[in-house]
Amino acid sequence: MTDRSPSDRTPQFDPALARGLVSRRGMLAGIGATGLATLLAACGTKGTAGKANPTAQAATDRSDTEKVVSWSNWPEYIDVDDKTKTHPTLDAFTKQTGIKVTYTEDYNDNDEFFAKVQPQLRAGADTGRDVWCSTDWMVAKLIRLNWVQKLDKANIPNAKNLQDTLVNVEFDPGRQFSLPWQSGFTGIGYNPKATGGRKIETYEQLLTDKTLKGKVTLLTEMRDTVGMMLLAMGKDPANFTDADFDAAIKEIETAKNSGQLKGFTGNEYGKGLASGDIAACLAWTGDVVQLQADNPALGYTLPASGHMIWSDNFVIPNKAKHKKNAEVLIDYYYDPKVMAQVVDYVNYISVVKGAEQLLLADDPEVAKNPLIFPSEAVLARAHVFRGLTEEEETKYNKAFQALTTGG
Repeated sequence: MTDRSPSDRTPQFDPALARGLVSRRGMLAGIGATGLATLLAACGTKGTAGKANPTAQAATDRSDTEKVVSWSNWPEYIDVDDKTKTHPTLDAFTKQTGIKVTYTEDYNDNDEFFAKVQPQLRAGADTGRDVWCSTDWMVAKLIRLNWVQKLDKANIPNAKNLQDTLVNVEFDPGRQFSLPWQSGFTGIGYNPKATGGRKIETYEQLLTDKTLKGKVTLLTEMRDTVGMMLLAMGKDPANFTDADFDAAIKEIETAKNSGQLKGFTGNEYGKGLASGDIAACLAWTGDVVQLQADNPALGYTLPASGHMIWSDNFVIPNKAKHKKNAEVLIDYYYDPKVMAQVVDYVNYISVVKGAEQLLLADDPEVAKNPLIFPSEAVLARAHVFRGLTEEEETKYNKAFQALTTGG
């Protein structure tokens, strides 16, 4: 993709358009654009999808006798009734199906969550969860390890509403094991009170601006932190070499060793950014939008050099006790009317066909936000991190872990 000139730079967000919305990693909704969907379709890790072994993967499904389902998800990633603090779409699901949902926001970071469930998955035991939402590359890893089950599409007839260009993704052709939940961008968040009123618009500023020293955080997600660094270096995250990766790590390491970085975080950076303890950071769009509802001065930039794009996906782990109930839940959210309700609240990119049209009809104000309906210039600067072989993933993760932990 071609970098754009500064005149094409993404406009600063208008806090008046934030409308107090909350979300996890992006303030985007209902785009449905072919170009963007094609970008998302390229996400993942190289490797053939694992061959399912139903005997090893499946537990006795208790769905018919136990009307429950346990869903782990990222924080603030679903619609919320601000008065009751309940989730309207989940309440409606229970009323419609009789299935009660245990909804837990305990997914803060892909590697952190993987560490929680790995012992059970490796032992062939129940994780205590029936479904969760993992980012593309983690889904690829789970499939490769044969730790997630094939979806029974007979229980998910609304899967037909998946955006056409997302059906055959690199890491899961035909979507046998996964279905997307939401998508979004990675950029830079900053607190003007902590930056002396200056806008932070480049990765170079994060790593070298001495006025930010000790008040910068990057993400524990390798593909976001290294991907943004590659873009700043003029490299394409979808087509880079080992030497490019090593050079990116070195640039970040230099900043870390100089004391420029406060550390690396999952999406818990919000509190520090709001208080000014963190002056600027790599951030997922929607987190900053949520903070802007209380502090409209907070800023967010998609750098002219480019930004990362990703999606999070439903998967059902091995030995889940309520697989059918989980599939009924996924099917429910693939109803365009339901997805439009979620998207209207969290403002992510909708991966369900028809949700955009409903959203435009029901809440045209949403369409005024340039990140809900990005310009071609914004889409042209959106990049995915290329697929990795198992060997590359092991090597790159080791180098990145040494960077983030010092070990």
